[in-house]
This record gives sequence, C-alpha cells and structure tokens, in this order.
Amino acid sequence: MDELLSLHPNGLFLRGEALDFGYRDRDLLEARRAGVLTRLRQGAYAPTETWNARDEAGRHQLVGQAVCLTHANRVALSHTSGAVEHGLRLWKPNLETVHVTRLDKSSGRHQAGITYHEGNWDADDVYAKGELLVLGPETCALDAASLTNTASGVVILDSVLDLDLGTKQSLFAAYARRERWPNSNKLQITIRLTREGSQSVGESLARHLMWTQHLPEPLLQFKVYDQNGILVGVTDFAWPDYGLLGEFDGKIKYGRLLKPGETASDVIVREKEREDKLREITRWLMIRYIWQDLFTPEKTAARTRRQMGIWNAA
Repeated sequence: MDELLSLHPNGLFLRGEALDFGYRDRDLLEARRAGVLTRLRQGAYAPTETWNARDEAGRHQLVGQAVCLTHANRVALSHTSGAVEHGLRLWKPNLETVHVTRLDKSSGRHQAGITYHEGNWDADDVYAKGELLVLGPETCALDAASLTNTASGVVILDSVLDLDLGTKQSLFAAYARRERWPNSNKLQITIRLTREGSQSVGESLARHLMWTQHLPEPLLQFKVYDQNGILVGVTDFAWPDYGLLGEFDGKIKYGRLLKPGETASDVIVREKEREDKLREITRWLMIRYIWQDLFTPEKTAARTRRQMGIWNAA
C-alpha cells in the first residue's frame, strides 16, 4: 500500500483513491484488522503508526486534514481545528468535533463529528496550507477562544503573539471585524488580557490567575543586567515596584532548557544558580509557581502578596 501512503501528507488517503488503485474494501478492512491502517473517519485512512505517534491534538489535526480531503476546497479549517493546524497553544480544548467554515455559502450545521460554520470569512483570510485550506491564525484563535472560557482563551491568544503569527494590532483588527458574530461578547475580556511575552500555557494561566485574584500585573520577560550591562537572565514575571521576580516552572519548560547530554536535574541546578545570581544583582525576592499553584488560586495569591509585602487583597 506504499503508493497510497504517498498520496497526501502524513500518509492520508481516501477510500476512492484506494479503489482507483485496484484495492477492495475487503483489503482496507484486513489492513485495519492487522493494525496497518486506522480509519480516521468514513472514507479516510492513515497509517496506524502515524496515528499512534500523535497526542490528542495531533490526532485531531489528522482528522481535520481528512475532513478537508473529503470536502475538496469547499471548506476551510477554522475555530479550534484551525488553531491546532496553526500550532497554537491550547488548554483543555474540546477536540471531539472538527470545525470547518463553509466556503460555498451553505448554511451551518453539525453532522458526524463535524461542525460546519457559515461563511463569515474574507477571501484574504483563507490560507492554503499544502492541500488544505485554513482560516488565518488570528481568526482561528478568536473563534477558538469564543468556544471556551477566558483562561483558555488567553492561552490561545497569547500564543498568537508569542509564535509571531499575529500582533496585538492584527488581533484587535480581526476582533473588530467579527464583533457581532456569535459568542463574540465573551471575547471582550479575553482580548484585553492578551499580552506579548507569555511563552507557555503555564505562564498564560498564571497571569490569568493574577488577574482574577486582583494582583498587580507583572512585567513579562523581564531582563536583568549586571553592573557591566551584560544580560544575566530573563524572568517570566517581574514586579519592580515590589522588588519581586517570578518564574513559572513546568516540566515542559525544563525540557525546553535541556542542553545536549543534560538531565532535568542538571537544568534545575543551573536554574537555581541563575536565580541566586538574579537575586544577588537585583536584591529582589524570587517567587516560583508550579502547576499545582494554578488550582489553588487564593492560596497562591496570598503567597504572592506576602512576597510583595501586601497583606490585604486589592
């Protein structure tokens, strides 16, 4: 079946294409039973090895690509599915349904794991990505954020800026164009909370926690220089008025900091030495947040206030 697996990216192919090559439905069934193929949806297949290697978002991406193949150029990936295709960061997304926007002016509907959205799109906002079409990153991000809560929406919109897929100006312009669309009211807060400088899901969620708990807003990616003007380090958060630096420590972050031949323990030791130097130069305190802190917001806020010397909530 090698000829089928080379037809489209990721080894995807359609039932009709297999039949054109002389295969029968029985051959496809036997390949599925043997663990060679996985059916993504009716009439679309991918190598099981490819499917098994993907996480939940990666599998959703494959199914979304299969939907585009079966619909030719009549739809474009959008909303959460478009955000996945653009590589935007997501927090607890609903990936049960593939979202597409209709380009043929047909009405919206939901059917067989696909949500078809009506054609509220601009021709300049339809991007060709290989064989499929996808709406622009700002549009997909806003639409995806409109389907979830504020915290998850901030994660998505922050990633647009961090991944250089848009600017605050382009996000606000995209929002202005869709201000009266369904579910857009909730985006008023989300887009106002979007900031440049959040480089991970955890950093965005920590900043959202600070907002809900009425903590002072931090500076992001704060640069610390020594007396010779040499950059010593960059912290995730900083409150200069309170003499406090902040970091979000996640396993993904430590993995990102790994150098060849290093272990996570090596990174932790190096980060501790870096923290000592930052505190020595600034003479400020350092507060570190971990994932568990996000789920105890009041306790985390109280700890932050103690570090700031603020004893009463704002």
